[in-house]
Amino acid sequence: DSRGSDTGRLVEFDIESRRSVVLAEDREFDIGGVMIHPDRYTVQAVTITRDRTEWTVLDESIRPDLEALSGLHDGDFSIISRDHADRLWLVRYEDDDHPVAYYLFDRSEQKGTFLFFHQPELQNYRLAETEPFRMKSRDGLVLRGYLTFPPGRERKNLPMVVNVHGGPWSRDVWGYDSRAQWLANRGYLCLELNFRGSVGFGKKFVNAGDREWGRNMQNDLVDAVEWAVKQGHADPSRIGIFGASYGGYAALAGAAFTPELFRCAVDVVGPSNLITFIRTVPPYWTTELATIYRRVGDPEKDADFLRERSPLFRADHIRIPILIAQGANDPRVKREESDEIVAALERNGVEHEYLLFPDEGHGFVKPENRLKFYAAAEAFLARHLGGRSEAETE
Repeated sequence: DSRGSDTGRLVEFDIESRRSVVLAEDREFDIGGVMIHPDRYTVQAVTITRDRTEWTVLDESIRPDLEALSGLHDGDFSIISRDHADRLWLVRYEDDDHPVAYYLFDRSEQKGTFLFFHQPELQNYRLAETEPFRMKSRDGLVLRGYLTFPPGRERKNLPMVVNVHGGPWSRDVWGYDSRAQWLANRGYLCLELNFRGSVGFGKKFVNAGDREWGRNMQNDLVDAVEWAVKQGHADPSRIGIFGASYGGYAALAGAAFTPELFRCAVDVVGPSNLITFIRTVPPYWTTELATIYRRVGDPEKDADFLRERSPLFRADHIRIPILIAQGANDPRVKREESDEIVAALERNGVEHEYLLFPDEGHGFVKPENRLKFYAAAEAFLARHLGGRSEAETE
């Protein structure tokens, strides 16, 4: 419950008395997961995702258990299930440079037994470490994100890919990220930013993204690029932008609004025309239309505004190469969103590639399609940013 608070608090509400008591809160971050006793239904602990996931104990009887779990493995843990005697817990550890690990924890002995990795073959590779960072936007907002550096490379003057999360009402978190690992393995610094509008940081931060598609949400990404360059990590002449859904929109916006900043862009199922994107939302989105109108814009009342924020209508400013990938059956971002921007690029003579998957929707699920897309994407990035491509080394 965030009434009377900027952040989401955990509240116990008594139905008969209509009174509520705050059980846990944080002034900067929303409460995340809640651990509830399986028989008594009392709250025992909560998690808060700051730079990493942290536990707050409310039931002192489990404090020794959580402390033991903290020392069992380096990753951030979550408790998946508990037996009826509440003696054995199944625990999941999320790590940045290892596959996800599962343990069986015996509370009576305070001992954990390793069970398995979710993708054991990843143990054969040197994975990259992911580090949290903080910076300030041009208008003073504190922005948080993550940097994943190529293993074994000097952290200086690297080609960089800005990996923009979708949603946009979502967030990036610390842990194993397959796309970040792929980019780092191919020689790129991967930058992930929780720009304004991302969730988990309170209402003011989410609301700061209202009507800021293509403007201050995009400016946050630009500021993060400039910050990484100023830190000496990124080569300003070799920066790409990559994303799916809202991230795909941000990639197109980067190409259309700040083409001088990026060398190339990769857009996966991203809307190019905000007017048609909102007008063609699928039926199961209609309950969220009021929120979309408030946070993005109303295509009937704000047509000029949305046109200004749409990459399609700034296509004549695009001069960097773009890779566009689309599912033909996408119900959220219609195929026309990609078809139209591709047609504009063709008219303007801009270098581009278009991958249209006839058997996919909003994102790519089939393994053969995912492999085809990522093979094309890494070859595209290698041509324009100078990283490694598996196709070129085989």
